[in-house]
Amino acid sequence: MIAPEATSMPWNDRLTDLRVDDHQDPIQEMERLLKVSRAYEHMNKGDFYVEKNEMKKAMDEYAQAQKMFPENLEMRYWTAITLANGKDINKASSMLQAIYKKDPNWRELTRRLPKAGVLVVSENDLKELVR
Repeated sequence: MIAPEATSMPWNDRLTDLRVDDHQDPIQEMERLLKVSRAYEHMNKGDFYVEKNEMKKAMDEYAQAQKMFPENLEMRYWTAITLANGKDINKASSMLQAIYKKDPNWRELTRRLPKAGVLVVSENDLKELVR
């Protein structure tokens, strides 16, 4: 990542210098990191479409992200939360239950989201989502 403004000392302009040269298989690791980055780009596009209330496009972007990085619970989690906000409680709950089995900490986050205004569901729907 490059600093927002260049200085007269370009060697100090990098905020982070991620390297793969000491990895056992640096080319494969670079490919993996690029794939992760592109998956998050799809998630970000999905978030953008959610803000514009274009849910079909959002879900398409989330699906692309999950295809690229299927083992990532965070991507699946936020897709489920988007479904819940779109009133697809059954599908969201099903996805969330699978996520909670792998990492129960996501359940506690779900409980906290309504207070933060990130999850807008009824009390009954919230109970279904965190069961």
